[in-house]
Amino acid sequence: MADRSFLDWPFFEPHHRDLAEALDAWAADAVAKIDHSDTDAACRALVAEFGAGGWLSHATVEPGSNAPLDVRTLCLIRETLARHDGLADFAFAMQGLGTGAISLFGTDAQKADWLPKVRAGQAISAFALTEPQSGSDVASSTMTATRDGADYVLTGQKTWISNGGIADLYTVFARTGDEPGARGLSAFIVPADTPGLAIAERLDTIAPHPLATLDFAECRIPASAMIGESGAGFKIAMSVLDVFRPTVAAAALGFARRALDEALARVTTREVQGAPLFDLQMVQGHIADMALDVDAAALLIYRAAWTKDSGAPRITREAAMAKLFATDQAQQVIDKAVQLFGGAGVKSGEAVEKLYREIRALRIYEGASDVQRVIIARQALDAHLGG
Repeated sequence: MADRSFLDWPFFEPHHRDLAEALDAWAADAVAKIDHSDTDAACRALVAEFGAGGWLSHATVEPGSNAPLDVRTLCLIRETLARHDGLADFAFAMQGLGTGAISLFGTDAQKADWLPKVRAGQAISAFALTEPQSGSDVASSTMTATRDGADYVLTGQKTWISNGGIADLYTVFARTGDEPGARGLSAFIVPADTPGLAIAERLDTIAPHPLATLDFAECRIPASAMIGESGAGFKIAMSVLDVFRPTVAAAALGFARRALDEALARVTTREVQGAPLFDLQMVQGHIADMALDVDAAALLIYRAAWTKDSGAPRITREAAMAKLFATDQAQQVIDKAVQLFGGAGVKSGEAVEKLYREIRALRIYEGASDVQRVIIARQALDAHLGG
């Protein structure tokens, strides 16, 4: 059984503890019954279940309310879901990330148009930032949004877009002016049925998720589809990632907790020469390292989430540290679990084998590990020079 003692840490309030316990019990039934044989259908079913269960109310702001997103709640939900099922975590997370710009910067009309449907599980959202040649270098984006009367015309391509092909709306970032780098980007709401938007390719990965490359060919949208001000796209994207980057770390933590639980069950029941595998000191060393990495990651994650919920305008440093450490160390924890399972650890369908495939992408998306190192180093330098 997963360790729950961390819920007693001072980062949390009673409602966080209640939510974590309730979601754990709900997911054990609702998530387990979803058929994963068709990934697209499974994601649609999961989103519908989350909507019916009321969980998506935590992924977006409530239209008409000034209450911000609670990052600790988002992290707890992703950690819990990831421990149960990687696709469930993905389906929940994208409802929040895909509409994060609307939640944080949208007009009242934009929020009223989309957020109720997303919260009810009746619309699936996506975050379209990455391009074939820019990757994590958002400032190098080349997709354009050209003003034409009362409209903007989008031209270009986005790739590795989660929920690509099944989403009902895309938050799209494109260049609206001649300003260099980050200063020329803007954000837009693009419904999936907009003429000129096409799915160029569906992308298969080692852990199945809905992913696609999107083509925008003379894709016309009204100027009212812009989120925030013209040229504010980079700021919007970074603000959204500030909120959701710690939740990626939380998902990695959920995978790591599941791997540790599976490993403990294995080494306490598997016998070698008439004694439990756990009696071997080398095995105890692996378990100790895994437990240490799990707790250290949790501390970094919930420090970042607590800092944001306490009113910090930006948590770039804290979020980068949490994502870097939690995702990299979760990879190590899961690898140790596979090793402790021996041959069974690489058998298709085994829990640790699925975790091994699930974790790898988390070290890449929403800022690869090496990008997080650059961010942390620059933050350290800025603090040094400023001090």
